[in-house]
Amino acid sequence: MPDARSRLGIVVGVDGSLSSMAAVRWAAREATMRNVSLTLVHARSRPAVGPPILATHPQPLSADSFEQLEQRVRHLLSDAIKIAEDNAVGGKSPQITTEVLTSSPSAALVEQSKSAEMVVVGSCGQSTWRRALLGSVSTALVHHAQCPVAVIHDDLTPLHQRTNWPVLVGIDGSPASEQAIAIAFDEASWRDSELVALHAFNDADLSHIPGREKWSEQTVQAAAKEALAQRLAGWQERYPDVTVGRLIVWDQPARHLLDRSQSAQLVVVGSRGRGGFAGMLLGSVSTAVVHAARVPVIVARQR
Repeated sequence: MPDARSRLGIVVGVDGSLSSMAAVRWAAREATMRNVSLTLVHARSRPAVGPPILATHPQPLSADSFEQLEQRVRHLLSDAIKIAEDNAVGGKSPQITTEVLTSSPSAALVEQSKSAEMVVVGSCGQSTWRRALLGSVSTALVHHAQCPVAVIHDDLTPLHQRTNWPVLVGIDGSPASEQAIAIAFDEASWRDSELVALHAFNDADLSHIPGREKWSEQTVQAAAKEALAQRLAGWQERYPDVTVGRLIVWDQPARHLLDRSQSAQLVVVGSRGRGGFAGMLLGSVSTAVVHAARVPVIVARQR
């Protein structure tokens, strides 16, 4: 949710990889829908040095090599700006700015998250050697960012084919999933799409109720529906334009979210659920969804 400190609007990491350019496309549409600015960030550690005379005495990068490096960065950001302008909703481009930072990409984007409404990154950058693995920058952000993080894959179904698909949110009653609900309603409203709220129920949800072991399956289902209704209470009144589908499944939330994500345009999850050990740890369900979903995933994080 935006606040006074969200001066950077949507921040997107740009490194030239396919997934980072997919992130730029998605971020441009997101910034337009939210009516906020878009900041394209390219970060790298201090420029590489030339071949060392001795292993412990590397030589400074030559002026020509440094200029070539700077030129590549300029071309990269120029291409990213064009992609952003071409993918804005309704042809209305957001205000676009660029930043080139001398820092590791992970550290730079975590720092930017302190003043951003959302940080958007590709699922894997240029250094990732297996597409099945989440990139190191993405991993750092979903663990440490101080605002919501969107992770985008480069093999997305074309945007125009997904516009009628629902937004999917995972709910478990934790504070993080409450923030995920808020984000999901906003996203569904901006997209004029249905919201599907998925709650994976298990015995732990009923363990505090005396006599639970004697309940019939119908009684358990009724209790699950009531619990989900309570967690959604008030939201539909605040978002009358959003149609909400309610889905209750038994256990294995990650598997059910991934199954449903195949027909969703966006998945929203909390940064950690009821089983989280500490604020910096990403919950096991969120981890599985961010790694394996082939659609954009927003992880609800906050300052």
